[in-house]
Amino acid sequence: MLKISFLMLFAVAGTCSSQNNNLSMTSNNPLLCDVQTGLCEMPVSANNGAHVSKPVRIVYFTDPICSSCWGIEPMLRRLKLEYGDVVEISYHMGGLLPSWEVYNSGGISKPTDVAHHWDEVSQHYEMPIDGDVWLEDPLPSSYPPSFAFKAAQMQDEKKAVAFLRRIREMVFLEKKNITKWEHLEKAALQAGLNTSQFKLDYEGQAQALFQDDLTLGRSLNIRSFPTLVFTDADQQKLVLKGVRPYEHFEQTLLALHPQALKKVYDKSPEALFQYYPTLTTKEFAVLADLTKEQAESTLNSLLAKGAISVSKTKNGPLWKVNAG
Repeated sequence: MLKISFLMLFAVAGTCSSQNNNLSMTSNNPLLCDVQTGLCEMPVSANNGAHVSKPVRIVYFTDPICSSCWGIEPMLRRLKLEYGDVVEISYHMGGLLPSWEVYNSGGISKPTDVAHHWDEVSQHYEMPIDGDVWLEDPLPSSYPPSFAFKAAQMQDEKKAVAFLRRIREMVFLEKKNITKWEHLEKAALQAGLNTSQFKLDYEGQAQALFQDDLTLGRSLNIRSFPTLVFTDADQQKLVLKGVRPYEHFEQTLLALHPQALKKVYDKSPEALFQYYPTLTTKEFAVLADLTKEQAESTLNSLLAKGAISVSKTKNGPLWKVNAG
């Protein structure tokens, strides 16, 4: 049996970074996500996952406005389809942007500094991101949508993941300021949540649960997003950081659980849009095992037949299954 203690298996590859509120200012920035490392760094800030009902648990530290976390959506979605019977993923918020008063370094000191950066990482990750939200309706913090995710989680884990996906589409593609209640409430409704209970929890216990996530992140020295901590039943751990090819996710899992069997899932367009009703071109390509060109051709053919619709942004489309 492999003996591994909190090992950095794969170094960073595109991350969003933050800072500890108790530290002096450094060169880390909340929204300057390094396309080379694949990480967005955060302000360091509970449930730490002792319970494992499946052979491997993934504790996933993320943030609603982490562009690198958006960058791993294709790989994470495929991992769920191929190894969902083996892995249990728990989502934890990291507090990427407490407020703009906290940050003023490394070339980013105000929201408008982020706009061009988001447009650049969109091309690097091949995931549509429109940075103009930072010019048109900038977010003052990532805390309100993080509270909202914890409120959604209190009702239903699966619906909470759908809610997180929806608010990410809002901020990255639709240029919506997801700190505003009107957008959070709409996303909650679309995710099938009880919006009255959602509001009560958002204003109440969800904020304490968010603080628990920050405490857990500090205890594990989580300083950047995305960070995924893989743990087996023997509490052996491997850490995967940043935007990595799908093979790295699979290799990390198999290093802890070599017996894991890959599930063969239906890769037809009809099936993929049943699994996930909205897909970017990159997601469709990764899930269907197609090149980008093949994916675009297939999606445009489906669009011509009226099977799907498309929402276009300046940095790429989002494809949606049509009801019925």
